[in-house]
Amino acid sequence: MARYRGPVEKLERRLGVSLALKGERRLAGKSALDKRPYAPGQHGQRRTKISEYGLQLREKQKAKFMYGVSEKQFRRLFKEAARRDGNTGENLITLIERRLDNVVYRMGFATTRRFARQLTTHGHVLVNGKKLDIPSYQVKQGDKIEICEKSKSNPQVVRSLELTAQTGIVPWVDVEAAKAMGIFTRFPEREEVVIPVEERLIVELYSK
Repeated sequence: MARYRGPVEKLERRLGVSLALKGERRLAGKSALDKRPYAPGQHGQRRTKISEYGLQLREKQKAKFMYGVSEKQFRRLFKEAARRDGNTGENLITLIERRLDNVVYRMGFATTRRFARQLTTHGHVLVNGKKLDIPSYQVKQGDKIEICEKSKSNPQVVRSLELTAQTGIVPWVDVEAAKAMGIFTRFPEREEVVIPVEERLIVELYSK
């Protein structure tokens, strides 16, 4: 399945949870989910019973759409998580959090992961001083991530840093907002990653 490119707020309404897809609108309480907290469509307000498989599939969809990865990429991440020692679900969250586009978002250089991916693919992001335009790159401990000099004055980047100063930064990155630069200091612990996803159900889905 290709990456979803349709109306993102419909996704949040269908899944019934905020996936941080709309940035400033979400922070201002103006997202479609806030205004209409039910599924889209004529029968959106009907109550429906979801099967066990449906629950598992919904958790996978949440994670895929939240992080903006395709089915092929997500399956590859899951296989790598299962191959590693430790809890497969926690490994999966750590791997997906280490994607370069997600780290750019977590450092506050973009209000959404979609914009962070755009910054990356268009060559506006440097890793350890070198341009890297691969959103799926797995960031390592100690990597320095920064916005290239010509893009530090980009109004969207500036606005994102302003909003991040209000909402706060995750504890596994160290950011110098004035320089639009940060260090990925360590891998996050699962309890630190606040997302509306139960990875246990994703593991159950792929383990069938």
